[in-house]
This record gives sequence, structure tokens and C-alpha cells, in this order.
Amino acid sequence: MSITILVSAIMLAVALLMLFPFMLMVVTSFKTMGEIQSPTFSFIPHKWMFQNYVLAMSKGDWLRYFYNSFVITVITVVASLVLNSMAGYAFARLRFPGRDILFFSVLIGIMVPSQVTMIPTFLMMKKFPLTGGNDLFGAGGVGLINSYAGLIFPFVAGSFGIFLCRQFFLTFPRALDEAAQIDGASTLRVFYQIYLPLSKPVLATLGIFKTTATWNDYMWPLIMTNSEQMRTVQLGLTMFRGETSVEWNLLMAATTLVVLPLMLLFLFAQKYFVQGIVTTGLKA
Repeated sequence: MSITILVSAIMLAVALLMLFPFMLMVVTSFKTMGEIQSPTFSFIPHKWMFQNYVLAMSKGDWLRYFYNSFVITVITVVASLVLNSMAGYAFARLRFPGRDILFFSVLIGIMVPSQVTMIPTFLMMKKFPLTGGNDLFGAGGVGLINSYAGLIFPFVAGSFGIFLCRQFFLTFPRALDEAAQIDGASTLRVFYQIYLPLSKPVLATLGIFKTTATWNDYMWPLIMTNSEQMRTVQLGLTMFRGETSVEWNLLMAATTLVVLPLMLLFLFAQKYFVQGIVTTGLKA
């Protein structure tokens, strides 16, 4: 019993330590700039400035920023779940020539840093044929720059998502495929009617990872957009940083609102997320 209490106490201490930056962000969002810059630190605000949230949202078109991030994230996540699950199913359950070589190529994609592919991807988006004033050969216009498509296309699929789905589908017994084939089900029908309904854990796990990465992405929207109407929430946060000063209270207020959707998503999907982490990678 004493060991259980000790382990619980250690886990609680670690949890509080990890939550401290978030709690500090929230309480800072209610402080005045004078209190933040005071040489004497106080965790609890002397005066709770709830109007900081109103002031933060009044700077810039935040409804548009949230709308842009929401559209980009939803489309990217849905398309990613469909494509990655289908690719993972093919690598795990189907036999075709060159399967192992193709999967090895996918694994190489995990090892390549995103910074290496950023410039080639940007040039591909800029020279995308028949878009943004481009001709058939990708010349004459801006392509997919400053568009939803340019922010979505490079991230609808990924090596990690394919690998995660493949490892999960490997846990299913081979008898499941054989029973479906005896009943006359096609490969596509087996995937959509048998495997996909049983894949909530891995899809929730991948969905949380993909949503967090897309919602928090700063570098790619910064490169691909050049107008106020296409800004995302992460770009919107930069308006609180000046050349010589930072409005920390307003920045923390806006950051708290930006983080809130991700927290709600995790709370609703944590059951499947934990289950997916536990089961993925265990081969039957």
C-alpha cells in the first residue's frame, strides 16, 4: 500500500509540474502589464482583468483567424484519416508486388526533417498547373500560394500516419479477412465495413496528433500566406509582439483561447487515444 501511495504522489507531482506552464499562462492572462513587469512575482493576480480577453480579441479579425484554422484543420484531418487508413490497410493486409519496398520508402519519409522538404514543397505549390494564374506548365502566376489548397495539400498524408495505421491493422487476425472473402466481400467492402468501424482507437490517436500539428502550425502558413484574410490563429498571435515590447497579458489571453479547442478535443477523445497508444504496434 505504501508503494502505491508513493507512486501516486510522484505521478501527482509530475502532473502538477507539467501543468504549471499552462496554469501560469492562464493566470498571466488576467494580470495587468504593470503587475507582470513588477520585480516582485505573484502567481495569483492582485486584480483579475477579465477585459484582457475582450481587448485581445478586438485586435485583428479573430473570427476570420479561427475560421481559417478550423477549415484548414478539419479538411486536413479528415483527408489524412481517409488516405492514411487506406494506405495502412493496403500495407498490412494486402499482398502486391513491391509492397515491402514501398513501405520502406514510406519509413524513409519519417526520417527526413520537414525543414528539408519545405522549399521544394513551396516551389511545387507555387508552380501548380492551372491555378493562381499558372498555365499548364506552372508558369505565369502564383499557383496555390495564399489559398486553402496550398495550406492543406502538403499535409493530407504522411509517413507517420501510414505507419501508425499499418501497425494497428496488423493486430487483426487473418481469419477476419478469410471469413469476409468466403462471404463474397470485396477488398474495399472489407475495409469500410469491417476494419474501419474497428479502428476508432488508431483514428482517434492519429486525429489528435494531426489536429494538434495542423492547428499549431506556424511556419507553413507564414510562408504560404501574404494577406490578412488568410491568417491563421498562430499568425494572429504575432500581433501582440512589437519591435521593442510584448503585450504579455493580451498574448496569454489570446493563447489561452487558441489552446482551448485542442484541450476539449483531447478530453472527448482521450479514451480512444489511450487505447490506440496501448494497442498500436502489438502484432497478433
